[in-house]
Amino acid sequence: MKKIFAVILLAGFLASCGAYVSAPVMGFLYTDVKAPLTATSNSVSTKVGTAKATSILGWVATGDASIEAAAKSAGITKIHHVDYHSNAILGIVASFTVYVYGE
Repeated sequence: MKKIFAVILLAGFLASCGAYVSAPVMGFLYTDVKAPLTATSNSVSTKVGTAKATSILGWVATGDASIEAAAKSAGITKIHHVDYHSNAILGIVASFTVYVYGE
């Protein structure tokens, strides 16, 4: 039983590399990147909405980082553009935040 537990624990630690998030460039030790996601032809951008998802050790991931959730958080109905911010530290803690700009 101890061997099985040890194998499961080891597999979990090796899988913790899954705590990294999407980014145009990745740092093995640390990632803190902002980048564009999409844009539309709407010309006005007076509001900003955000939505976030986080991960701990690649074992637990929670949140809603969808464009829809970010737009709803600020009452945006016409999207101008969408950016994101990804952050990860040693594969231990990671976050992905979506920023929706519009009216």
